[in-house]
Amino acid sequence: MKNRSLKKAITLLVLLLFSISLIAGCGTRQATQDDEALQIYAAYGNTANILEAFTAATGIKAEFIDMSSGEVLSRMRAEKGKALGDVWFGGGVDSFMVAAEEDLLHPYISPESEFIDDRLKDPNGYWTGVSIVLVTFVVNKDLAETKGVPIPQTWEELIDPQYKDEILMPNPGISGTAFTAIASILQRMGEEDGWAFIEKLDANMPYYAERGNEPPQKASMGEIMIGISPDGINSQREGYPVEVIYPQDGTAWWHSPVAIIAGTDKLEKAQAFVDWTLTPEGQEILAFESPRPAVRPGVTVPDDVERLENLNLVEYDFALAAQERDRIVEQWNQRFGN
Repeated sequence: MKNRSLKKAITLLVLLLFSISLIAGCGTRQATQDDEALQIYAAYGNTANILEAFTAATGIKAEFIDMSSGEVLSRMRAEKGKALGDVWFGGGVDSFMVAAEEDLLHPYISPESEFIDDRLKDPNGYWTGVSIVLVTFVVNKDLAETKGVPIPQTWEELIDPQYKDEILMPNPGISGTAFTAIASILQRMGEEDGWAFIEKLDANMPYYAERGNEPPQKASMGEIMIGISPDGINSQREGYPVEVIYPQDGTAWWHSPVAIIAGTDKLEKAQAFVDWTLTPEGQEILAFESPRPAVRPGVTVPDDVERLENLNLVEYDFALAAQERDRIVEQWNQRFGN
């Protein structure tokens, strides 16, 4: 197992690589850029399959760059006035709120948005939620059995020393999942108790992942026991020995939005993408490809997607989290990033 100094060194290396990647043009591009194709910054699961369905439905070609929320926000800030992307698809809603405040998004109220709850969309059309994301524990059952430890059901259990070096989550400055987890702990417990709890949680983490998909992947492969992530259902579908846990003492959540990037020269195509994600067809495809509750009522979702009424959802102030985002990330970096 890694010691504390190595853990900090890895975190610094991750942050350095992240900064370099932003300068070089970070993210995984689907294909060689097509000037006619809609360019999408995506923090969403199975984006390639989703865009294939979008193209089949509309005839509009689309490409994506796979990026976490913090990466997208940093890139858009760097590109302000000369946008290279057209659409931002998925990620932490707090980052979308910040982007709207900084005039990085183009307002658009889709005719399909009338079916979406007002709490899940920006009143001025800067972003609209397309799915509900739940922060879960993806637990490798075989590894837990081998080590003779119980599968944790609550956040409180995660700070038990028996899980030392067995928990992984991304850096909250990069990942919307991690930021929502941290911000919800601070809102639920208060600043003093919340940071004290996060300190104990940090003691059980060998390092912080560079990308949001790393924790569930490593848990699936048995490299660590517990990955903090919303994306465990696909691992179950693929036959990995994982259990998806919705924390009983508070399941953090957010509505993952779609938005048009200010300065796009493909406005009509971007609007068509927003429209499609909110249609019943689009909502069903999103719920299947990246298994999450839909935002549009009446949409059929897969049986393995948990119903919200069965969960103890955290009462989360999204606007406050957005206002406090930079401060929380800075404090986290000061405490755990060096």
